[in-house]
Amino acid sequence: MVPSLFVMNAHGASLQGQTLTLAGVSPTSIVFADRPVRAAGHLPTEALLEEWTTGDFAKDPPNATISVLSKDGVSAHDAVVELKSPHLEGDRLTFDVRVLEGDLAGADGPAAVFVDIIGMPFTPLSFAGVARRTARRAYWYGAAAAPYYRPYGYPGYYPPPYAPYPYPY
Repeated sequence: MVPSLFVMNAHGASLQGQTLTLAGVSPTSIVFADRPVRAAGHLPTEALLEEWTTGDFAKDPPNATISVLSKDGVSAHDAVVELKSPHLEGDRLTFDVRVLEGDLAGADGPAAVFVDIIGMPFTPLSFAGVARRTARRAYWYGAAAAPYYRPYGYPGYYPPPYAPYPYPY
């Protein structure tokens, strides 16, 4: 399977305790592939939900970001969750979730759910990939070089101590 990300759109979303409800969920979800394939298309939402019973998500539930706009489009509410046990009834989709960050309180507009990558959990930008690179850099270059900034221990850029152009000679 080509590593892919998914986006599910809905007319609205609510997060009550450990349950995420998408009202008016689209019958199709957007799917797009990671580099180098760069393919995109649509997948029936019902087919996507099968991943939680027979696919990769059955063993390791994905993380997702739910982004809900306000009806006037002025603000957005976001939450990051772990999606588990989907249940589709008509155009109403519910998930059991574990909230990792954020809240949807007061969100009353259209919603989009951005589902983490499927098919390759150790991609370079995945959490596991970043952790591996950080650990590897810490081993090879010393613990001080492990953070993302200044990854190889190079000093940061500091402007020269002299005045701006024209330089005194």
